[in-house]
Amino acid sequence: MDKSWMHADRRSKEFELGFEEFLKFAESNAVNIDKISCPCKKCCNVDGFSVEVVRDHVFYYGILESYKVWRWHGESMYDNGVESESESESESVNGDPGMGENDVEVGESEDEEMSEDSNEFLKFVEDGDQPLYNGCDHTTKMNFLVESFSWKAKHVVTDSCFGDFLELVKGLLPAENLVPLTTNDAKKTLSVLGMDYEKIHACPNDCILYRGDAVLVDAEECPSCGVSRWKLGRDNIPTKNVPAKVLWYFPPIPRFKRFYQSPKTAKNLTWHDWGRKKDKMMRHPADSPTWKLLDSKYPELGNDHRNLRLALSSDGFNPHSMQNSLYSCWPVILVTYNLPPWLCMKRKFMMLTLLISGPKQPGNDIDVYLQPLIDDLKLLWNGVEEVYDAFRGEYFKLKAVLFWTINDFPAYGNLSGSVVRGYHGCPICVDQTRPRRLKKGNKLVFMRHRRGLPRHHPYRRQAAAFDNTIEEDLAPVPLTGEEVLARVEGLNCEFGKREESTPRVRIVDDQDRPCWKKKSVFFQLEYWKDIPVRHNLDVMHIEKNCCDSLIGTLLNISGKTKDGVAARLDMVAMGIRTELKPDVSGKRTKLPLASWNCKLDEKKIVCGSFFGMKVPTGFSSNIRNLVSMEDLKLSKLKSHDCHVVMQVLLPVALRSVLEKPVRYAIIRFCLFFKAICAKEIDVSKLEQMQADLVVTVCQLEKYFPPSFFDVMIHLTVHLVREVTLCGPVFFRWMYPFERYMKVFKGWVRSRRHPEGCIAESYVVEEAVEFCAEGLLNDDASTAGMPENSKPEVFHASNPLSAPTMISVYGKEMEQAHLCILQNTEDAKNYFSEHMELLKLLHPRFAKDEKWLKDKQNQTFSAWLKERVSNELQNSGNTVSETIRWMAAGPNNVVATFSGYKVNGVEFYTKQRDDMRTVQNSGVSLVADVMLVSSAKDKNPRHDDMDFYGVIQHIWEVDYYKFRVPLFKCDWVENVRGIKVDELGFTLVNLNRKGHLNDPFVLASHVKQIFYIEDPLDPQWSVVVRLPDRDYKGFDSDEEEGVHIEEQAFDLPFVETYDDIEGDQDSNYMRPGDEKIYVMAGSSTSSLNARALALRTKTKEFLRKRGRSEVANEEASVGKAATPRRSPRSTKVVVVDQTSKDAPTKADVVLPRRSPRSTARTSKDALNNARVGPAKATQSKKSVASKKLSFGSMSNSGSGKRKAGKSKAGKSKAGTMEVVESDDEDEEFEADEDEEESNENVTGGMRLLRRGMVTMSRVNR
Repeated sequence: MDKSWMHADRRSKEFELGFEEFLKFAESNAVNIDKISCPCKKCCNVDGFSVEVVRDHVFYYGILESYKVWRWHGESMYDNGVESESESESESVNGDPGMGENDVEVGESEDEEMSEDSNEFLKFVEDGDQPLYNGCDHTTKMNFLVESFSWKAKHVVTDSCFGDFLELVKGLLPAENLVPLTTNDAKKTLSVLGMDYEKIHACPNDCILYRGDAVLVDAEECPSCGVSRWKLGRDNIPTKNVPAKVLWYFPPIPRFKRFYQSPKTAKNLTWHDWGRKKDKMMRHPADSPTWKLLDSKYPELGNDHRNLRLALSSDGFNPHSMQNSLYSCWPVILVTYNLPPWLCMKRKFMMLTLLISGPKQPGNDIDVYLQPLIDDLKLLWNGVEEVYDAFRGEYFKLKAVLFWTINDFPAYGNLSGSVVRGYHGCPICVDQTRPRRLKKGNKLVFMRHRRGLPRHHPYRRQAAAFDNTIEEDLAPVPLTGEEVLARVEGLNCEFGKREESTPRVRIVDDQDRPCWKKKSVFFQLEYWKDIPVRHNLDVMHIEKNCCDSLIGTLLNISGKTKDGVAARLDMVAMGIRTELKPDVSGKRTKLPLASWNCKLDEKKIVCGSFFGMKVPTGFSSNIRNLVSMEDLKLSKLKSHDCHVVMQVLLPVALRSVLEKPVRYAIIRFCLFFKAICAKEIDVSKLEQMQADLVVTVCQLEKYFPPSFFDVMIHLTVHLVREVTLCGPVFFRWMYPFERYMKVFKGWVRSRRHPEGCIAESYVVEEAVEFCAEGLLNDDASTAGMPENSKPEVFHASNPLSAPTMISVYGKEMEQAHLCILQNTEDAKNYFSEHMELLKLLHPRFAKDEKWLKDKQNQTFSAWLKERVSNELQNSGNTVSETIRWMAAGPNNVVATFSGYKVNGVEFYTKQRDDMRTVQNSGVSLVADVMLVSSAKDKNPRHDDMDFYGVIQHIWEVDYYKFRVPLFKCDWVENVRGIKVDELGFTLVNLNRKGHLNDPFVLASHVKQIFYIEDPLDPQWSVVVRLPDRDYKGFDSDEEEGVHIEEQAFDLPFVETYDDIEGDQDSNYMRPGDEKIYVMAGSSTSSLNARALALRTKTKEFLRKRGRSEVANEEASVGKAATPRRSPRSTKVVVVDQTSKDAPTKADVVLPRRSPRSTARTSKDALNNARVGPAKATQSKKSVASKKLSFGSMSNSGSGKRKAGKSKAGKSKAGTMEVVESDDEDEEFEADEDEEESNENVTGGMRLLRRGMVTMSRVNR
């Protein structure tokens, strides 16, 4: 067949005739004429279309001239007959863009040109291409293996269960089938793909790897520390050939080659060049200055868009979950930024390269384990030859560059070599950090954020409002890569963990403290010094720490708050806010309510607001489970919970509490995280965002204690810089890597070999993901590409409940039918035609647009039915199939549902939401509407308007040929039912309903929202919009770029009235008499001091009253024995009010006994420890009966107790119950300061909780 026309001008007649012959040939051999492979230069036979689309593509983009053997269109590779050896070789190299697919026919000359890896893969394909059993024509052995392993990975099926499944299937199929008998046999079949790993022995002290030098490879012990290379046995003798520690290395270069052996993946790896929308917005790292800087500095990297841009992440996790918290395993993962945004952070394209075995974390010695990866990154930088691109059908030289690392803050220090704690704890400010150590709290605080303000900003002159100093310095300038390299060039770091013979000397002088502890191993890469941001701050962990600090301080949560006696004393020592100093007079220490403290009623409002929040499915966890209304606190917040609370929920919950300046500062700080985490960043607004953030942090300095400003609060001022240089945050945070580590935990089947389980499971999943592209259907989901990440999921709609059939007639059905017609593209011409007809029939109202619109809504349906019916009588009519069915009208029997999934989003009716813990009934709509000022307005204007509503019913309107889903909603009135406050929150009054004549909307036209009751006014609700999960142009051939629906978020402007020069009189105390009651000190030493004072007071009282009274008291309760003291005992504070001179508290020492004698010992101790005189007139006297559980102490034998009211308190040491009896009671009231410090008690001490409790007699 003549193919010379392929090289002709596609506008010529020769090309046109030749291409028509090609189309006829392709159509005659096509299995599906609607899925003919398109040979244009863009599709390269990857995508299939109809003949018309293929013709358009080829004439628009041109044909792939290297496509000489039309194998994708039915031509055999041997149909051309005998050709010259050189021509055959040329065709085999350049004419096969689909290398790596299942239906490969390999010629001898083609084998000679292919790489060795490709030959091994083709052999695997030939073996797997056999039918699963004799006579099977619908699947092969390879298809079965890939589908079954994909099913195993998606549903986390164990190996034993999978083996039983294989055995079952093998028994059900005909004899002599090719189903593997065991799981190991199936894994061996896939292992020939060549995706293997290396096991490199390591020193147990992390000194060296036994690799490289021949002497080192054969060494028996570490030359650095002398520890044996082998694992020690029970007799402390090394076990030969059993390494003490192993590094599992997965070479990345063969895996990158496999990326390009898949045509679909090879095409996606150049998406950043052909598929990215290029404007002033940042949506991808390709839009960042770092990407452009390296492309311009190293042209050989930027000239070929197939060269890879990588990022590295590493973090530790415990593979045994909570079974053994001491074990730490460290994976090192690479991600590829060449891919589209919806793919590059998916599990399929996250490449595991290193797995550092435990049980101890490598810490600062991680550079030792990174060395093999660094060596491969050097090779990739120099270029790897003979990499086959299956998409373009050619070989090329592959280069790769590592952009940065992604880690939490401790791992940041390990990888970068920076000091991340102490006086130089900020790795960006380094020696210009200049924190301040608080004397009472003994902690470093970072408060000099005024350096980031303009030179003449009034905050710089306000000393008393901040740290009692006037700020004159400028913000430190971050060091460049060359400057960092110059500083660390001379550092000598000896790797390994050894026992130090001499203790380290603590450097007192701040200037002598080092800023780096080593020269990072990444500086071995030639280009590393040229990258402006080499290590990224993790927004996920920073946001979580800021959220915990904010909520803990606002609600005064024990263990989370940054407030306390020490914080107040530090402010007094600094000479600021002295009116907030603690009041130590009396029995209890009192703290005045400060500007950052919520009152009791405000705590109830905040917690009540959180408790009443209902969010959509998948938005977050159930917020109600995180709130304790009894203790008025939030607890057990995970990272994603803090993400949602910080950006969305907390600003709403705080709307009615605290003073306005404080509240606005906190809300602005929360909304900053929402702005910085947007998927689309407006570059022109980043400078203003940084200025707003600095002002916001300075406002927090004015209203919060210095102890609040730890390093995590300080790091927020550097986040905008990283966004400016590196791109959107969601490409550089730890969420996807943390989720991947959870997958690793699920792969662990053996506690003795967790890393081996992870390595084997990863290799198998990697092979399955690679094979699945060519063998499984396009819509098939795998573990690496789940169902919800595929394009078709975002455009699919299906019911989520069983239907209920109802009959609808009259006005309601007419409204639904009109709504569908108005939103049908094919009906637009008919609406225009009908409008012109109305103007002719009613010339009096020709200029009254509102009257004409109302008239059209009333008459259009009937007119359209008649109009289409008349047109169909003509043989040459052009009525579309959709209009034919719609014009006849819908079926009056309508299917209704309580739930419906539209474009991947679940919607439910209000009735169903009321019975569930989620809220999926809120919707919003942006529509073009006619705006009129009054009923007599004849000149309306058109504009877009937001509508907010609640779904009441979900319909499927049946047009016999197809069905259309509709939502019937209660819409909020736009005039008096919607308002926007000064912070930008949209509020709606759901009780004000409007648009009663237009309740229907197409299900595909709405966006899901949810409502939160406004704490300021319960009649109003705050509208919360959900981020759009879809990307416009997700998989569209018509749109060149990809656009994200979510727009950049701006911080709202708030008037702070802080533009006055100098210090002003400020009152940081909250109005009212409410106080915070605490112990004299919250630390263990303070509690021990208080306990010592109580014991001394008790001894003085006993000497004063005399031993005789104590003996009489013991006799009155029938106790004869005194319990022995134990070195390890539990202290319980008992309160007695029998005498005015009696001490407030007395210590009772409970000896540590066996579980069988616990009850008896407790009774003896409690009765023998009673203080105060016995009253002769009292026949019965109550004593304390307590049930204790501290550590391993058992209470099962505590004896029978009388039922009654009880109050239980919890502490770090254990639990205690105070039980009331039916006997005559003696009541007392515990101090309020005991409850405030309950959770801080250590060493077994337990303070009784506040309230009226009784003491009951304990009988033997």
